[in-house]
Amino acid sequence: MQSEQNAEKEAIALKELPSSHRQLVPVTAKLPVPAENISTGPFGRWRKILAVLAVIIAIGGAGYWWMHRVPPLPPGIVMGNGRIEADPIDIATKFAGRVLELRVDEGARVTAGQVLAVMDTRDLDASLKKAEAQAEQAKKSISEAKALLNQQHTQVVLAQQEMDRAESLLKSGWVTKQTYDQRQQTLNSSKAGELAAQARVTEAEHALDAANHDAELYRVNIADNTLVAPRDGRIAYRIANTGEVLAAGGKVFTMLDFGYVYMDVYLPTLEAGKIRIGDDARIVLDAYPDHPIPANVTFIADQAQFTPKMVETQTERDKLMFRVRVRIDPARSEAHADYVRSGLPGVAYVRTDTKTEWPERLKAGS
Repeated sequence: MQSEQNAEKEAIALKELPSSHRQLVPVTAKLPVPAENISTGPFGRWRKILAVLAVIIAIGGAGYWWMHRVPPLPPGIVMGNGRIEADPIDIATKFAGRVLELRVDEGARVTAGQVLAVMDTRDLDASLKKAEAQAEQAKKSISEAKALLNQQHTQVVLAQQEMDRAESLLKSGWVTKQTYDQRQQTLNSSKAGELAAQARVTEAEHALDAANHDAELYRVNIADNTLVAPRDGRIAYRIANTGEVLAAGGKVFTMLDFGYVYMDVYLPTLEAGKIRIGDDARIVLDAYPDHPIPANVTFIADQAQFTPKMVETQTERDKLMFRVRVRIDPARSEAHADYVRSGLPGVAYVRTDTKTEWPERLKAGS
């Protein structure tokens, strides 16, 4: 109460003073708190900390971008995005049968000629044994027929001699015409027997040829029931299981051919027009940015894709895109097999000017 009365007295005294002296009289009033005092509070300290962190993050991000930025390509090198691909090969059965054994699994690397699966060939094995037995029997028949042929030939020779003697004696009158006719009949019978023996030999030889042919066919069929890798590659899918019965042509595996690994990219008209078949190239997969893979241009589409209806203006012509295939050299595919995964995205670089040097980051795969 006393303080309020003192304040009223000061106000009345202030009104009674001249106006020139009023500003010199101190007045008890609440002054604004300086800004530096506010910043020293708990919220002010957090603002400072966040500001410093923001600056540090910005500087760090800029430094990271600077260190990891991709330098621009020099003139004479063009690029396009695509996915690595390898031609699939189906490993299938030639005949219907049961899967006896699987010797590889998905993801396995295989070489040309490696056994991948074995089919049940018990029926073919039995047929092969039968054909081989028939061949042995035919050989015996040939031996017997040839022995008989020799006998018949000997009889023909003897009959011919008797015939010649009878003919001479008939002219001299020492034998009758009846004797001569008998010798002639004997000779004819011997010749007929020789022809029959020769026919038996020929028949036995044909039987041997047929048996050998059947045996060879069964051997080929048995070999075809052993499924082997036609090329170097990697098993992508296992489709059948051990014990499963497959129809003729049933798929057992699908493998990727390491001999034909490529990437298709789409380039605009101005860039595609500078590319030629055989141009040097590099493939860099997103998963392995530090491992450039040497390649070459093997295909350039004759027709553009994404073609607009009207191409009368420069802008529209620039929208034309041509498919370009960049293929890894088959001789080098094995060296990069561990990096090849069909479907992996990446970038293909094509050097359109042989005078242009590859950037340092693309020389590693040379």
